[in-house]
Amino acid sequence: MPGMSISLDEALDLTRTGDLWLFRGRSAADRAIRITTNSPVNHVGMTVALEDLPPLMWHAELGKSLPDLWSGTHQRGVQLHDLRASVLVWARKYGQRVWLRQLDPTATRAMEDGVLRTIARLDGTPFPSTARLATRWVSGRVPRILRRGERRTELETAYCAEVVAVTYQAMGLLPGGKRPSWYDPGRFWSGDDLALSGGCRLGTEICVQIPGVDPTTSR
Repeated sequence: MPGMSISLDEALDLTRTGDLWLFRGRSAADRAIRITTNSPVNHVGMTVALEDLPPLMWHAELGKSLPDLWSGTHQRGVQLHDLRASVLVWARKYGQRVWLRQLDPTATRAMEDGVLRTIARLDGTPFPSTARLATRWVSGRVPRILRRGERRTELETAYCAEVVAVTYQAMGLLPGGKRPSWYDPGRFWSGDDLALSGGCRLGTEICVQIPGVDPTTSR
């Protein structure tokens, strides 16, 4: 895995809308997700950094430790969190290693508008069960052809990688032809080429050092 590392404060200063945060833990649930999705990491979230607001984390998770900043409530599923607080929860409470991948070039205003529309649509969407996640991951690899007049429906449940994929589609970075369930956290690791649109690319993973956490404790 890439050897470059920076502090959490440095990462928060650097991050911009569209950057990705990748997590790898050692709990049974973390391993189950990686096995279920055949992925080297078990969680992915995306930075939302708008004007003078502190950076936020847009993702989906089972926990409700932090208030969702879109609804103002504690909820499970798709959520918008303070980024620093979210990373600290994932690193300290959930025992995760953390990496940052930066989007280049920086997201445009039109891309940020797409992000906000997606947040308005998906915030609060429930997280799928592990069994449902496995089924979705398999079905996402089977091409689906829409019948004439058929429209794609909104997600009834949403997994973290699906949230990032749908948001990237709304930003114009990913084509809309693939089902959201085709994406898993590993698709956003550098081993997979996402072939982003418009000449955009994701940088390599940067290990983020969390204060008070020994990076060797989570493998």
